[in-house]
Amino acid sequence: MDDVCVARAVVLNIAEQLKKQKGQTYIPTAVSNRHAHLSAGDIEALFGAGYRLTEFKPLSQPGQFAANEKIDLIGPKGTIKGVRILGPARGATQVEIFKADSYKLGVKPVLRMSGNIAGTPGIKIRGPKGEVSLKEGVIVAARHIHLSPEQSEWIGLKNGDVVSIRKPGTRAITLENIPVRCGEGHSLECHLDMEEANAGWISNGDLLELTDIKK
Repeated sequence: MDDVCVARAVVLNIAEQLKKQKGQTYIPTAVSNRHAHLSAGDIEALFGAGYRLTEFKPLSQPGQFAANEKIDLIGPKGTIKGVRILGPARGATQVEIFKADSYKLGVKPVLRMSGNIAGTPGIKIRGPKGEVSLKEGVIVAARHIHLSPEQSEWIGLKNGDVVSIRKPGTRAITLENIPVRCGEGHSLECHLDMEEANAGWISNGDLLELTDIKK
C-alpha cells in the first residue's frame, strides 16, 4: 500500500473512532492546487496520437491520480505554465483555477461544482505536441464533500445535504454551504482549493468539525 493510501486510511480511522467515542463528526480535508481534467481527445491533441496519461502519484479519491504530464494555460492577458493534469481521462475537459488566476489569465472567475461547465469561460491549452482552444470549461471549483454509501451510514450524511464545517485555532474559520456528494467510487473528504484552505490555515488531512446540516 502506498504512502497516500496509508495516510488516508489512518485519517479515516481517526474520524470514525471520534464519531463512535464522542458522537462528533469530523471530515478530513484535501487541498487542491490548480489543475486540469482532460478528455481523451484533448490528451491526444496535446501529447500526440494514442497518448495515455502516466501516473505521478495516486490521489485520495479511489481510482484518481496526479499525472506526470503538465500543460500551459493561455488566456487573453497572460499564461500560467506547468499546470498538472489529473487522471484518468474524462468525458469533457475541465480546468480548475484559483480566483487570483482568473485575473492573470484575463478570464471571468466562475464558481461551479466540478462537472458543471456549461456557459463557463474558455481558454487555450498548450501541450508539447499541440494546442486546444476550449469554448468553455474554466471554473473556480466550489468546495464539496465526498463520501461513499457505507460511510453515509455511520456519518449520518446523504447525497444532497448541505453542511458547515469548522476549523479551530488562531485562524479559526467556519465554511458554510458545502454540498455533499455520496456515491460509489467516493471516499469521505472535503475538497477545498488552496486559496480558501490557506485562509483558515488548513492542510491536507486536517479534520474539520461538522457543525450544521441542512437536509
